[in-house]
This record gives sequence, C-alpha cells and structure tokens, in this order.
Amino acid sequence: MSQLSHFDEQGSSRMVDVGAKEISLRQARAGGTVTMRPETLALIRDKRVAKGDVFEVARLAGIMATKRTAELIPLCHPLGLDSVELSFEFEGETAVHVESQVSVHARTGVEMEALTAVSVAALTIYDMCKAVDRDMVIGPFVLLEKIGGKSGHFERD
Repeated sequence: MSQLSHFDEQGSSRMVDVGAKEISLRQARAGGTVTMRPETLALIRDKRVAKGDVFEVARLAGIMATKRTAELIPLCHPLGLDSVELSFEFEGETAVHVESQVSVHARTGVEMEALTAVSVAALTIYDMCKAVDRDMVIGPFVLLEKIGGKSGHFERD
C-alpha cells in the first residue's frame, strides 16, 4: 500500500500530510464531452432551452462545485483557489466539449478540482436538456494537463 499515498502501511485511509511542501503555483486543465442528438445541440446553440442559457448555468455550477471539491472527494485538501475557468466548444453536430482550468498557490495540486468542474458542468448540461433528450451521454472526463509540484509537468498526448 505504500505506493498509494492515501493509505498508511496498515491500509488505513488518511489525508496526505502536505505541511512540509513548499507553496507554489499549481495548475490543472481537465476536459469532458456531452454527446447528444443534433436537435438538442441546436437548442443549446440557439439558446432556446426552456431552462435558460445552458452554458452559463453549467459554468456557474462547475465553478461552485470546484470550490467544494474537498467536501465531495473525501481525502482532498480544502484549497483557497486563485482562479477557475470553464469553456464550452461545439464538436460537430452532436457534442459539446467542456474544459476547465484551475490554478492555486498551494502545497498540493488542483487536478481533482479541475475534474470536478468539468464533471459537474457536464451533469448540469444533462440536467438542463434531459426533458428533450434522455439519450445524452456524458464523459469520458480526463486530466489534460497538470503544472507544478514535485511530479512536474504532465500533458495528455
């Protein structure tokens, strides 16, 4: 179990002690996709979904969720985030790509915060459009890039 930092030698769960780490800039980007019928995507694009502007509600939901990551993921450290950004891009006629970028000056990274932002934004898109398209598919969600910390820079190929 020693390779998994969230478990001690006896296999018990623990929050990793980051107290000795230096505070530094940590950034992460994550992405995910919501696939839907072309008619649903057209409603989003034309801002004709009955519940309102899908992207703006999803953006706010993603930002709010990012700030609550430590409450949602049991062993995450609570962080005072420096910034959270979410963007949305149409992919063809049937998909929306959601991307987040999160940064903080801290002792630990923000990969989970970036993934939380994307997943909750995607769930919000589903929620706002489910009345017209219950066949939507959400995911996969992936870490696209991580900057900072002992493990250095990671970027998905």
